[in-house]
Amino acid sequence: MDSTESSQLSLLSTIESLRTGKVTSADLVGAALDRIDQVNGPAPSFDGTEGAINAWVRLYPERARAAAQEADMRLAQEGDDAPLLCGVPIGIKDLYAVEGLPLTASSAVLEGNIADESSALTRHLETQGAVVIGHTHTHEFAAGGSTHQVGNPWDLSRSAGGSSGGSAAAVASGQVPLTLGTDTAGSIRIPASLCGVSGFKPSISVLPTDGIIPLSYTLDHAGPLAPTIADCAVALNSLRDAPRTSSPFGLHSAARLEELPTRALNVPTPLKGVRIALTGRNMGDIVEREIVEALEQARAACEALGGEIVELPQPRDMDKAAYDTILLAESRDFHRQFAEQETQYRGSTRDFLAFGSAPITAQDYLGAQRDRIRVTKAWDTWFQENRIDAVLEPTQAIVAPKRGHGYDPDQQIGGEDPMTLFTALWNYTGFPAATLPVGVGPESGMPLGVSLISAFGRDRALVEICLSLQAQALPALKKPGQTASAGAQA
Repeated sequence: MDSTESSQLSLLSTIESLRTGKVTSADLVGAALDRIDQVNGPAPSFDGTEGAINAWVRLYPERARAAAQEADMRLAQEGDDAPLLCGVPIGIKDLYAVEGLPLTASSAVLEGNIADESSALTRHLETQGAVVIGHTHTHEFAAGGSTHQVGNPWDLSRSAGGSSGGSAAAVASGQVPLTLGTDTAGSIRIPASLCGVSGFKPSISVLPTDGIIPLSYTLDHAGPLAPTIADCAVALNSLRDAPRTSSPFGLHSAARLEELPTRALNVPTPLKGVRIALTGRNMGDIVEREIVEALEQARAACEALGGEIVELPQPRDMDKAAYDTILLAESRDFHRQFAEQETQYRGSTRDFLAFGSAPITAQDYLGAQRDRIRVTKAWDTWFQENRIDAVLEPTQAIVAPKRGHGYDPDQQIGGEDPMTLFTALWNYTGFPAATLPVGVGPESGMPLGVSLISAFGRDRALVEICLSLQAQALPALKKPGQTASAGAQA
């Protein structure tokens, strides 16, 4: 199998090719590394270069080839009993620790840092036989939504989004069929949407964040990015078995993630009886026309599959100041250990952390967490009383912006950012949220996506809805077959 063939594989088709003996893990890893050479641009770099994707911070080719050989032996010995992700090449965001490998959060602050222990999820995946190709770029310390060292594969002059921008770009350009990201205000869903792939933020606490460099202890979620929601479900079915700890600060019960379906029901109206709500929240002038049109297209798709669309006002809005209080208090607590290295941070991150500023008081922090609990309970009640299966809304307010200024000082954060305008609430409540592509904008030529959200613990029901939409109405986008110097392609 050559790199062009491998680049068109979804995670499910990659697994099928491995299980049928059409390819070996060694073949896939070799093809992935060749594909990276062809489309990613020059050698991975800290700042990236104009006209390059630059999805990766670091690659580990020799380690990956050795792991692929071990996976092939395991597949030969265990056959269909081998774990599903055995032999699959993957990328992990540069926040996930791998014992003995560099871990830098795409920041000069951690240059030379080596992880002494693997994160719970990477340890589990490698135990399952998944092959880590390398670390993907994050917006520095995940403290922003641009990852501007990474180019969007659909148009290299535009942002891939963030903070899991490298993870999204690697999947969108066919370099690997699965990556892991983190999501604190939309950092899985936003780059997935901007790059035209699928992303899934599960209910908070169902996946452990142990060994992941935090942005916010109680807002962070871990999850997959992949070509389709079915691929995300496959990944989550493996990740859900990773050893789990209790939820940070006990804000949510440590719910067990049910096994998720990976195939849609083959019936004409799979959403019959499903109630999908449009709340109209945040749908102001800031939301661009192509985004509104994508939402209308998704609404029509839901109705065509038998879904019942209901328009309801939201029960209670998130207090954006409370969200930011939690985010800033927890981020600054983690980063105070690096205060003497303040000048090594990028401008926007340094501005965000505001070393030397007055500390956020315990009273303000606890007050923000109390607001969070009230908002979460209000939405829980709203879902139950109105018998809502999912909320449908845009993933972000604007199409992929031009690349280049994401690390400038004075960037917007939290609920004020047009990128996180819709997404941050669902980190605040901890509800599961998925994004999937709707199509390509007729004017921008860029991917457009929508999000669906269910109540806490209703991950399986959400996956079922998304599977039906993607199988019968909103198909996954073809990859934008670019080379490192190519321009936009629709």
